This record gives sequence, structure tokens and C-alpha cells, in this order.
Amino acid sequence: MLLPDFTDGGTLPPGDYPLTLDQLRASSLVQGPPAGYPNWDRDWRSTLVDGLETMVQQLWRVGIEDVFVDGSFVEDKEHPNDIDGYFVCDVKALASGQLEAALNLLDPHKAWTWKPSARRPYRGYPKRQLPMWHVYRVELYSHFGQPSGVRDRFGNELEFPSAFRLSRRNGRPRGIIKIIRGDAP
Repeated sequence: MLLPDFTDGGTLPPGDYPLTLDQLRASSLVQGPPAGYPNWDRDWRSTLVDGLETMVQQLWRVGIEDVFVDGSFVEDKEHPNDIDGYFVCDVKALASGQLEAALNLLDPHKAWTWKPSARRPYRGYPKRQLPMWHVYRVELYSHFGQPSGVRDRFGNELEFPSAFRLSRRNGRPRGIIKIIRGDAP
């Protein structure tokens, strides 16, 4: 077993869980927990991982290694809307536009951007979505030490590593997946 069972609150126990993409596909997050989830959408979750894989491989090709995924995908939601996550990058490459340009050279859909003006509506969703979400149903954000926009229960703005380790359901700590290369130890 690569992952522990969900907590009573429906999340992974707090911690970082390193998984290759193949291990993620074989895990309970895609295949389903042992019992109690009759509507677990294994096919949809597998489709989400396919989109994640495309994006992670593009990140690896431009030299970004630290990629983390979370959101409802790492909780007991039987049909999550998407995969959320972040990656650690150099602020200069991001601010200069070099990172976005390098990623879009690799991506046939040119889906890498975080510009608010690039967000488009999707029927039935109140929030406008980034191009990467429309193509891959994955939203990956850059992290270089900046605040995330998510606040803790005291009103303090959190950085991505802290924000993504809290459940939006109840604000409690939860586990997160770190995507690692297949040849990693």
C-alpha cells in the first residue's frame, strides 16, 4: 500500500506522499478506496491523471522537479472536478515570461498562462477557468515563496505549501502528493 486510508474527515492523513505517475494511477486515489465508495469514478480520475502527466512531463522538460497535487482529487470526493497543484520555480524565470514561453513551446495547446484575462467560462461553473483547466482539467500554479490567496483560520495568508496542506472542507491538515520521476529512488 503506497497511501494510507482516508481519515474520518475524508482526507489523506497529514504528510507528503511521493508517488510516480504510475504509482498514482495504481493508488487508491484513482482505483478507489477498499470499501464504502460505490460511485468512485475510476475512469474520470484516470483521465485527470492523463492530463496531469502531460503537464508534469512538460515541467520536467524545462527543469522543474518539485510538483505537488492536492485538492478534492486527494480527498474522498468520488468525482472531483479537476486536479489542483503547484510547482516550485525560479521567480526570475516566471516574472520574465521565460517559463511560460518555454512551457508553451512544448504544449500543443499553448495552455500555460496564469493571466486573469485568459480565464474563460465553463458552463455550469461560476468560476472562470484557466486555459490549462479547459484542456487538461488541471490547474498548476507556480510557487516561489509568494502568498497563495488562501487564509488560515486566523486570517493569515498562507504560501502554497501551507495552503495546499489544509482541507477546504474543514481547514484541517491533510496529505499531499509529490509527483516524482519513475527512476527516482
